[in-house]
Amino acid sequence: MLGTMADQLSTLSKRVNGLMSRAHSDLADLVALPSVHDDPDKRDDCRASAAWVRGAFSDAGIDSLVMDTSDGSQTILGYQPGPPGSPTVLLYSHHDVQPAGPDELWETTPFALTERDGRWYGRGAADCKGNVVALLTALRALSTLPPIGIRVVIEGSEEAGGEGLDRLARSRPELFDADMILICDTGNVAPGVPTLTTSLRGMAAVRVSVQTLGSEVHSGQFGGAAPDALAALIAGLATLRDADGNTTVDGLRSDQAWPGAPYESREFRADSTTLDGVDLLGSGTPAEMVWARPAVTVIGLDAPPTSDAPAAINPRAAALLNLRVPPGTDPKAGAAALEAHLHRHIPWHARVDVEVLATGAPFSATTDGPGYTALTTAMGKAYGSQVVFSGQGGSIPLCTVLSEISPRAEIALLGVEEPNCRIHAPNESVDPGEISKTALSLALFLSTYQVKA
Repeated sequence: MLGTMADQLSTLSKRVNGLMSRAHSDLADLVALPSVHDDPDKRDDCRASAAWVRGAFSDAGIDSLVMDTSDGSQTILGYQPGPPGSPTVLLYSHHDVQPAGPDELWETTPFALTERDGRWYGRGAADCKGNVVALLTALRALSTLPPIGIRVVIEGSEEAGGEGLDRLARSRPELFDADMILICDTGNVAPGVPTLTTSLRGMAAVRVSVQTLGSEVHSGQFGGAAPDALAALIAGLATLRDADGNTTVDGLRSDQAWPGAPYESREFRADSTTLDGVDLLGSGTPAEMVWARPAVTVIGLDAPPTSDAPAAINPRAAALLNLRVPPGTDPKAGAAALEAHLHRHIPWHARVDVEVLATGAPFSATTDGPGYTALTTAMGKAYGSQVVFSGQGGSIPLCTVLSEISPRAEIALLGVEEPNCRIHAPNESVDPGEISKTALSLALFLSTYQVKA
């Protein structure tokens, strides 16, 4: 595309705006496919989602194929080579989604895209099918593909840990070779505020099981002396935070500072839907607590529901824990520290079993390269405001894998997932303006990035 950047911005902006109706249709097609990788009943939907994505990127000019990976997921790989000596950009996102959870928690049908109050609702509308659609819209906005190499990688099991793609990347690094890697699986700190994520926490999924009795026994006949497994588990979990809410896992440091942009308490309370009068956790700032320090969240509990619980002492109980660790902390070491802590602090010599289900490494980006400069310029022009550099408490383990197999590549994280999206929760939604601006940023970057490899 010829002309000044201002000319290109004007032309691309008109094209992206003209493609937003198609973007809505694309997202409706994708959201209708409940591509939950971990659900055996959704395997056909996962394959249908992969087939749809492959066809869409091929139609957009990127020759693509579906590759089965070792964890049973389907990844879409596309490649359009550039002229000799030109740089290559890799565009990443994922087409699998989180489970919807109970339908009654949704105000709309989870797997039917619904427009309400200017937002598009549905599971995966933001994370990450909205980002897939933003990539497609960016490529379609270019009248011809720019004279650079373009790779596309759309993963099929990111929400389940992404082990299949990680192993594929390590065994076939040539498929991921690039000068600039754009991870489209994050978002802006607020709608309309262009943001590049420079730091990700690592993660470990840990299941802890407790057993104290051979069977349930009557709480009146034995209560007071018989050890309650659920009470033992709760007592152990309570030791994972102090009275102020700081994470207190033995052996894990929890006093790190965050050097980047702040996350004001008022904004964090609104974004996290913290109720009035309820304290935020920790002695640090919100940015330090969610971007720079470890955290343990109890995300599931195996215990009798209150609606039909018998008057009996629980012989066994279990919890699923999600540990997040900042850059500089090995998640496997963090998981080992958590395991040792639970064994040490669950009382009454209860039988404790801890299983580490998955780990993912943290990531810290290098932001002084030519690709970052070009991307920052393109995003600033597309949004009409200065780019913000932010951390994120979530994890994308593939970033670390890609940095290891492609050490010369710059890696940048961006996308449509601003806080109002409520990703992973009921009533997930996306602001179509974020799809539009992200697509415009990507299109402008691709048309102006000419750094020699």
